[in-house]
Amino acid sequence: MNIGIHSEREHQRLKLTEKSLEKDDSRSVNMTSRQWVIRVVYLITAVDLTCMFMQFGVVPYLATSLGLDAVGFGYLQTIFGILQLLGGPIFGRFADHFGARAALTLSYAAGTLYFLLLSVSTSVPLLFLSRIPCIFMHGLPGAQMVITDLTTSAKRADALGKLGLCFGIGIIIGSSMGGALATKFGIYFPCYIALTGNLVCAAIALIFIPAQTKPQMKGNAEQQSTSESKSVFNLKEIMHLMKLPGVMEVFLIKVLSGLPVGVFLIMFSIISINFFGLNAAEAGYVMSYCGVLQMVVQGLVIGRLTSRYTEQTLLMLSVFLMCVVGIAMALMTNVFHYCIILLPMVFSFATIGIITDIILTKSVPASDTGTMLGISSCVSPLTRTIGPTIGGFLYRTFGVSSFGYLNLVVNIALFLYLLKKRIPLKEGKVQ
Repeated sequence: MNIGIHSEREHQRLKLTEKSLEKDDSRSVNMTSRQWVIRVVYLITAVDLTCMFMQFGVVPYLATSLGLDAVGFGYLQTIFGILQLLGGPIFGRFADHFGARAALTLSYAAGTLYFLLLSVSTSVPLLFLSRIPCIFMHGLPGAQMVITDLTTSAKRADALGKLGLCFGIGIIIGSSMGGALATKFGIYFPCYIALTGNLVCAAIALIFIPAQTKPQMKGNAEQQSTSESKSVFNLKEIMHLMKLPGVMEVFLIKVLSGLPVGVFLIMFSIISINFFGLNAAEAGYVMSYCGVLQMVVQGLVIGRLTSRYTEQTLLMLSVFLMCVVGIAMALMTNVFHYCIILLPMVFSFATIGIITDIILTKSVPASDTGTMLGISSCVSPLTRTIGPTIGGFLYRTFGVSSFGYLNLVVNIALFLYLLKKRIPLKEGKVQ
């Protein structure tokens, strides 16, 4: 009983904090400055993601040229996923304690070091060593933190959704540019361009991003946070956020709903060859099509929907569409079917990601939103870490249709759960 009373009081305190935040946030950064900073964040995020997708296309060829086989390349990717997984919450706490400018600068500095090491990777050990800075490379979560700090609930979904435009730009330009530059100037040349891009992003972050983007509130700052320690590496404080009312439930919905699709996308390079019969160029066109869909959905559609419908409604709609996607994936036989399926798949995947991030940031004090987004950013590296093992087993044992059946079963269970329990705890439009 005491635990229930304490949780209810904690939830009420967080709601009061949110209300105070919306009243006082104009004191730290005025509206014009906020819009300017957000535009700068979009710019550097697009550049950062372009650099990242350049290396995604180059690293497999670099690894092959150094004599790394498929198993070794799998280990390389697993290390990348684990480092990103470990670094997400740490990066989030760093942003909460030292500010957005310091966090983004750290991310771009780590990116610069990564591409520098990659550009001198003339052996397999150096290639593995180049992965170490990835623990601090969190440009996209860093951008989400700044936007969360500088927007109210009414504008947050739309502002976060527009990061999808940056992601789409990164996929389209980065993937094509990386291959073209590597073909014309050599396998290491894209690394030099990406290194320069990250240096430019770091300089822009230092000049244009405020040292502290979080709103200033009355009273003792220590009372605004659930944290008792200022240590960035304090695992106890990170886990404390997961125990707040509703947080763990929403986080698990985020993880489970997208896991089957994430595993399928990890295996797509193999599926595109063996199942769809695509060559490298055709597979690239499909990925570009996926990037364009994501740009449209996140940049133009989600913001409009969140202004009209509640979080609960959008979450249930997205999970239901994921069930439909599961059935369609189990029945598809060619790439044309897949291109049609991508429409509801991208919509559901993007909507669930944005809505759950909004609910999670509203469930913690403003002083801990960075840590919460850092934890949320672990979903993608977690999928990349365990995905190859799960995907390889499903594909070899049951075939492509198994990804659809897995997606259907998982999301039916989540839909039934959402019917019984209100997520978020209190219904309301994303306004």
